[in-house]
Amino acid sequence: MDNLRFIRETMERAGLLTAFPGWGQVMIGVTALLAAKVASRSSSPQGWLVTWIVEAILSIMIGMATMAHKARLANVPMFNGAGQRFALSFSLPIMVGALLTLVLYRAGLYGLMPGTWLLLYGTAVATGGAFSVKIVPVMGYSFMAAGASALFCPPGWGDSILAGAFGGLHLVFGFVIARRHGG
Repeated sequence: MDNLRFIRETMERAGLLTAFPGWGQVMIGVTALLAAKVASRSSSPQGWLVTWIVEAILSIMIGMATMAHKARLANVPMFNGAGQRFALSFSLPIMVGALLTLVLYRAGLYGLMPGTWLLLYGTAVATGGAFSVKIVPVMGYSFMAAGASALFCPPGWGDSILAGAFGGLHLVFGFVIARRHGG
């Protein structure tokens, strides 16, 4: 019985995050591209910011719902030890991003937001993905590279990089994860 319990606990620790929701990432990529289109037509920086904040909330909801669905299909608890480590590792950079967004908003530095968001989102994916399949941290590093380029690119390119990275990288990595790691 002890051996079976050990095997089950080991599988639970590994099981959830091999169920990283590839199709959920695809859905996030699609909604991000739609948000980019809406944000680009905004008549004010505040409208642009609200659009991306709504997209961030929607993305979190999609990610959690698809992760819960995939965990349920795999008959694995969503918040086992590995799930808790993922949630903590992922949420800390996201919270830092929210705080820095407030600081940048108050300073009127909207142009720094795309790079900051991508860097911190990439950090969240890479650190949370340390408990997942290899492609997940690679996805995080890709977001981090996009964020760094957005911070050092000519002014005005940040929006395009944000749209391309948040939309495009989710689509590409989502398809790969879905095909190689089951949905």
